[in-house]
Amino acid sequence: MKPGFRGLPKWALELTRFGVVGVVGFIANAASLVILARFANLYISGLFAWVIAATVTWYLNRIWTFSGRDHGGLFRQWLHFLGANSFGAALYYATYATAISLFPFVTSHPVLAVAAGSVVGLVANFTLSRRLVFR
Repeated sequence: MKPGFRGLPKWALELTRFGVVGVVGFIANAASLVILARFANLYISGLFAWVIAATVTWYLNRIWTFSGRDHGGLFRQWLHFLGANSFGAALYYATYATAISLFPFVTSHPVLAVAAGSVVGLVANFTLSRRLVFR
């Protein structure tokens, strides 16, 4: 495998960038959740906040993490990204919803549920994005 920045394997550099983008996605998710929770319950708000965060992370991964790869059309790739990351999304949402339903403290501080779900979905999303979306 061709080394990247400072001798790191390309996958390690991509994973690092994917993680940085994930932090931005976490912020987008948490901010969206706080805003949306004013208008809907935490379960519905969590779903919409995830779509917003997934869109942010897709775009940043497209232009930075996997910038040297073939991308294809924007809308098609966005749908492909959401589809490929649906397994990670399912893990994320299951963790998020479980935390909200089981822990009253988390219900009062739902960003904690976003954090827990984000950590669970990270590995699945990186692997699937790298292999299926940004080839």
